[in-house]
Amino acid sequence: MTSPESSQSSDFIPELPTKRPYALTVASSDSGGGAGIQADLKTMTRLGAYGGSVVVAVTAQHTRGVDSTYVLPDEEIRAQFDAVVGDFDVGAIKLGMLAAASAVEVVDDCLRAYDGPVVLDPVMVATSGDPLLEDDAVDAYTRLFERATLLTPNADEVERLTGAYPDDERSRAEAAETLFGWGADAVLFKGGHVDTGANAVRDTLVTRERVVEFTNPRVQTERTHGSGCTLSSAIASRLAHGDELSTAVERGIEFTHATITHPADVGRGPGSVDHLAGSTRWDGALR
Repeated sequence: MTSPESSQSSDFIPELPTKRPYALTVASSDSGGGAGIQADLKTMTRLGAYGGSVVVAVTAQHTRGVDSTYVLPDEEIRAQFDAVVGDFDVGAIKLGMLAAASAVEVVDDCLRAYDGPVVLDPVMVATSGDPLLEDDAVDAYTRLFERATLLTPNADEVERLTGAYPDDERSRAEAAETLFGWGADAVLFKGGHVDTGANAVRDTLVTRERVVEFTNPRVQTERTHGSGCTLSSAIASRLAHGDELSTAVERGIEFTHATITHPADVGRGPGSVDHLAGSTRWDGALR
């Protein structure tokens, strides 16, 4: 009879631990798997970061919409955050759907002692059009901006926050001035919702010192569920690796474009981006 020890293959010999940067997502669960914390963790893993999570809310969600949302108690949100930062060296934090004013305030308080990069995706409305942020949470959200290394709003979120629709240089400058006034260090104006009159998407990174534009071919698809979460968590992953901001943004856009170009054929709705899509060069994280 063969003993358990003699039947073991060399494939199962433990290797030395792999050192990876740790990235944390503070966001909400998408039960369908295409957006939210699920998208964040898939992205972080694909880009070579070890991903952890603080779950703020759970949603009953799929590719057609959001059926319900349950926000966790404040003390549970705080307990998760304290557990993570008490054990891990957090290289970057991504903030996503925070749902309610009380949750935003708890997260704001948790971040007071954190001095690493923070990517804030001000998620307000799902791709399906379902609201994801309570009306009274918007003011609380703006107070959180002073914690942000980078904001990644889409055009509709920019308009709701600042009153300016960012479809030209002047309106982006006006919106950036407002967002900087609330304390943000930089803003990535995502161009997916903006009609440029050309078959292209123009994303614009605005900092207090410069403006950088990134242009990619527009992908004609409705399967974009999770694209915003993917982009912000990809940028956070690259910041955790130590990339300079514009490099992290460029790599995040490139990865997200690949997930949209080759989306996942899942669900009965428009579908989702595919975090396994694209070149295998993403496996290993563009080291």
